[in-house]
This record gives sequence, structure tokens and C-alpha cells, in this order.
Amino acid sequence: MGKRIISQRRGRGSLRYKAPSHRYNHEVRYPKSNENSVGKVIDIINDKARSAPLALVQFENKEIINIPAPLGIKVGEEITFGLSSHEQKGNIMELKSIPVGTLINNIEKIPGNNKGTFCRAAGNSARILSKTSSYVLIKLPSKKEKKFNPKCKAAIGVIAGTGRLEKPVVKAGKKHHMMKAKGRLYPRTSGVAMNAVDHPFGSGRGRHVGKPKNAPVNAPPGRKVGLIRAKRTGKRN
Repeated sequence: MGKRIISQRRGRGSLRYKAPSHRYNHEVRYPKSNENSVGKVIDIINDKARSAPLALVQFENKEIINIPAPLGIKVGEEITFGLSSHEQKGNIMELKSIPVGTLINNIEKIPGNNKGTFCRAAGNSARILSKTSSYVLIKLPSKKEKKFNPKCKAAIGVIAGTGRLEKPVVKAGKKHHMMKAKGRLYPRTSGVAMNAVDHPFGSGRGRHVGKPKNAPVNAPPGRKVGLIRAKRTGKRN
């Protein structure tokens, strides 16, 4: 009898594959109050849970929030929140008030949720393509175009931390700690490089699968690897 494959072990939810969320101390959200206000950046924080630095902003009503730090922001700068805000990096506005062509980040999915869902990683930004009375069309970093409610909020500018992936990691130990901090699997081993007891694609002469890659419909979890529910196989004509 073979061993559990990695996908089964990860699904069990053991500590080895869980993200250490008990060390994540900073919640990213927008102000709870919908009143127009001005805030000041009081600190720039390095968050273990995210690739981008966070800006700690204190508003006039003493409310303190964390948002992804926009590129070029400094401690002491002001950030405005509300409909009448002028277009400046870091300012938080509703999508209907932001001009077409503006680069934005940390976009709300549901109006009034006060939590950004889209475009929050380091160096990311989205662009407003067009606006109507019923929706705002935005081009996301994945090049996908998505419609949003005009009342959803977003922050102006590009998120700081661009070029993060350009610096080489150099040592495998450093990569190990980077991946472990977020509960990600490292190193990733190919199935054909394993033994027969470790993976359905393991063993054989040379690194080849030796069987169809698309799993049977009634395959158990230990066999369900490869092309799961593949719509098609083979070369495109």
C-alpha cells in the first residue's frame, strides 16, 4: 500500500501546511465611518502576512487603519477619505468619483464592506477603463476586465514594493523561510521524480508518466492527480 500523496496531507490541515496566521497582527481595511475626513500617515509597517508594506493612517476622529502603502508615500503625508477627495496617491474614493484612466489599488468587492479584495499585492495596480451609471469597468493586473459597483471604494496609485521579485534569493534556506512564513509548500517535487509508493506518476524508466494524465471520474483522492476534469487533451490544431 502506498503512502499518502502531498495533496492528501495538505488537505488534512496539519500544522506543517497551515499558514501561521496567529502571527498576522495587522488588519487591512477602510474607515468604518462614511464621513469625509483627512488622515495622516503615522508609520510604514512591514507585515509578515503580505508582500507589500502597510501605511498606518490616523484620521481626524482618532480612528487608525492600515492600508497597502502607495508608491512614494512618506510618514507625515495626508490621505483624504470621501467623495470630495482630490486625485492624489493614497487617497480613498468611490469608483464613480475617480477619473477614467487612473491607476488604483485595494478595490472593494461589495460596497460598504470596508475591505479591499482586489489588487493588494506589492507593485500591483488596476486601471479604470470606462464608467456608466450602473457599473465601472476596471482592468485588473491579470489583464482581465471586470465590472464593479460605482459605490465600491478604492485607493489611488500603485502599491509600493514593485520590483520585489527582481532581487535573487541566492540561498535555499532563505527561500525556505520565505515560504514557511506564509504556509506554502517548498520545495515542490515533480510527481514523475518520486517513487511509485509516493505518487501515481512515480517510478518507471526515465521521467515519464506512463499512463493518461487525466484522472478517472471515480478516482479516489490518492489517485486524483494530473488533469482533473480536463475539458480536452492533446495538441490544438
